[in-house]
Amino acid sequence: MSTLDHVALALPFRGTWLARNSPARHVPSHGTHLFATTYGIDFIAVNGRRTATTRDWRALLSTEPVDRFFAFGQPILAPAAGTVVSVHDGEADHVARRSQLALVPYALTQAARVRGGAGAIAGNHVILELESRGGYVVLAHLRAGSIRVGVGESVESGQELGACGNSGNSTQPHLHIQIMDSADAFAARGLPMSFRNYRAWRRPRGAPVVVEHGIPNESEVVEPL
Repeated sequence: MSTLDHVALALPFRGTWLARNSPARHVPSHGTHLFATTYGIDFIAVNGRRTATTRDWRALLSTEPVDRFFAFGQPILAPAAGTVVSVHDGEADHVARRSQLALVPYALTQAARVRGGAGAIAGNHVILELESRGGYVVLAHLRAGSIRVGVGESVESGQELGACGNSGNSTQPHLHIQIMDSADAFAARGLPMSFRNYRAWRRPRGAPVVVEHGIPNESEVVEPL
């Protein structure tokens, strides 16, 4: 599918972030169409390609505090002008889990989170109806208590909506973003999206390239211009 068929957005953060579960790799990007996640993408803040300040025994064997991750608390910005149609806050930020041992009990509770609905899956989140009526943008896994906007509020592209957290179905602080054809994730279909005007590092030691309009590749580091 050409990027001409996508809803074009600005990257919703500052600095360098790593793309994961990208629809540039495969669709559905998260392995399911459930909750309109068909074309969703995850972004993790990085320094170089490191996601956290520390990698110690806890990263290998246990859970970790979220404040050691670069993404935690980073401002999340509106990717386009629009109107806030839904806000959910009050979900706790979980401990982080990079360890395979720590991921096992988490995986066993996945079905319970799905049954728990939007709060259990998306965590704290904001849904914007795009000004151009090109769909509804979800920004998920926000930090508890960080959301700065309310339902009915008009926002401009680049306006701060909240902060990155580790709420909902999340194993380390990151941002999940997707576009839907309605505000109800239980009934909506996912819509393809792309991003404008960013710099991309496609190889760990490669030079960056400027992308005027595109979809970040899997494991590509991106930064808004």
